[in-house]
This record gives sequence, structure tokens and C-alpha cells, in this order.
Amino acid sequence: MRHHGRVPLYRDEAVVLRVHKLGEADRIVTLLTRRHGRIRAVGKGVRRTTSRYGARLEPGSHIDVQLHTRTAEPDAERGHGRPGGLDLVTQVETVENYGAKLSMDYSAWTAAVAICETAERLTAEEGEPALRQYLLVVGALRALAGGEHDSSKILDAFLIRSMSLAGWEPALSDCAVCSAPGPHAAFQVAAGGTVCPNCRPTGSVRPKLESLQLMSALLSGDWVSADAADDPASREASGLIAAHLQWHLERGIRSLPLVDR
Repeated sequence: MRHHGRVPLYRDEAVVLRVHKLGEADRIVTLLTRRHGRIRAVGKGVRRTTSRYGARLEPGSHIDVQLHTRTAEPDAERGHGRPGGLDLVTQVETVENYGAKLSMDYSAWTAAVAICETAERLTAEEGEPALRQYLLVVGALRALAGGEHDSSKILDAFLIRSMSLAGWEPALSDCAVCSAPGPHAAFQVAAGGTVCPNCRPTGSVRPKLESLQLMSALLSGDWVSADAADDPASREASGLIAAHLQWHLERGIRSLPLVDR
């Protein structure tokens, strides 16, 4: 299924989401591509200092990559993940090395790491097209590298828009349970967002109106309003967004606690 529709040698644009070691000199690279969704591939010899493109296969890099489809070995088809079933990186050209640009800025770098981890988690099926998610990742990394907005708000905008793509957009005005017109004062992650007095479950929180307005601005791309939000509203909105995301994922994003808020 992973190689359905692919020719043996193919090319795509991609963002490097994650890398890990394989043997003495190789790496397994997780890519989010424009046309082929999430792919894991082997970069042969990229950990050697003489590698022609090892530095281009780092997390956060936006690349033009050529890959060779390798026939999956039987164990890989059964889910054991043997490297022989992974595609092989044969050529890499840098489009933009966002990872290198962000590595000197702790706030921006930790936000980028959280973006990459979240994107990987939200594209669970390898080889399934995920163009809108890919464009969100590229846009977020570009905004971080350009210093266009506060890095924490760029991350939160990415997270809430990614949840919207996944079908988990939080209700921010009307009641998440009965759709009664809002705004409503209570918010419950398990219920799906803001809730009216009749539907409000035990344990609901009462965020500031400014926090919900900031979440709406981040979702819609209203950066004039988002940039004007104060620190308390920003921190509360960040907490609600992270809680909403991790409740739907059913386990935490490991890099989120490291983000400099």
C-alpha cells in the first residue's frame, strides 16, 4: 500500500520531521512531502563528514529530494519495520534550511521541534497525501525563521489549524454539545470546546474572553488581533490548545513542555 502509484525513482518537495541513527553511518529520515504524504527513507552514509547531503537532512529542513522506491521485505509488510522496506534517498537539494536558521533561537527552535513532532503524529498513514498539512508546516517554519510573530503564537496557530484539518477544531463561540449560540463562558476539552450553562460538564474551566478571542484569531489568521493579545491571554490560550490537542491524540507531544512560552 505504501508504494501504490509510485514509480521506482521519484522526486518531491519535503520537510524533514525527524531523523534517527541506523547503523554506523546511515540515518532513517521521516519526511512530510508535498505529494506523497509522510515517508520514511534511508539516507545512506549521511552521518559521515564526507557526505554530500548529510547537513541537508536535518529536522526543519525544507528540501527537494529524489527517492528510490525499495520493495518491502516480508517482515516490513507485517509491520516489523525492517529498513530494507524503506525508500532510499538518492539526491537532496536545499530549498530553505529553516532548522539551521532557528537553531540559535531557543524559543523558535523548540516551537519548530513541536511543529515537526505534531505533524508526524497527525499524518499517521505513510504514503497518504497530506498537502494541506505539508503547507501548514512550511508556512509555520517560514514564519518562525522570518520572526514575523511571537514564536509561541506561531506554534499555537499551527496547532489549532492542524486540529481543524484533522476534524478536531474546538468550538470557540457556539456550544460544542448543543450548538446554542454563544459566546459561552465555560470550556471543556472533552466536550469539544465552549459549552453553554445547560451542557456544562463538571470540571469545565472559565477562560478569559480574551483567550478565546485569541484562539479564534489564530485559527482564522487574524494576526493583527493575535499580535495585540496580552501575555496572560496568550498563556491561557496556549494551555487550552495544548490540552485540546493532546486529549484527541490520547498521549502527549513530548516536545511541548520544552517550548519557551
